[in-house]
Amino acid sequence: MKLVSLRVITHDVARLVEFYERTTRLEAHWRTEQFAELVGPSCTLAIGSANTTGAAVPESNRTAIIEFRVEDVDREYERLAGQDVEFVQKPTTMPWGNRSLLFRDPDGNLINFFAPPA
Repeated sequence: MKLVSLRVITHDVARLVEFYERTTRLEAHWRTEQFAELVGPSCTLAIGSANTTGAAVPESNRTAIIEFRVEDVDREYERLAGQDVEFVQKPTTMPWGNRSLLFRDPDGNLINFFAPPA
């Protein structure tokens, strides 16, 4: 088995796609106006409209964290600091050694930009 994609369901696909394009610097591939994908080197982040499924409830996630490995957490923090980003945790070294930055997307989903110890 291989995990290949994570899909976030939202009421406003365009808003969420724009946010993820800006924060990840990945370009979205639109399949329809209700579905887009941001394809990274290891996994795809899909963004779909609430109209495409009745099983997921937008803006209700309080358990999952969408994680992106980055080269330099502190540099990413500086880049995002001037944007409309809700930070939850400024760059911090975790007990297991990772450098981590937590923030929320416009729907309230947690995002972690992290870098393992050198």
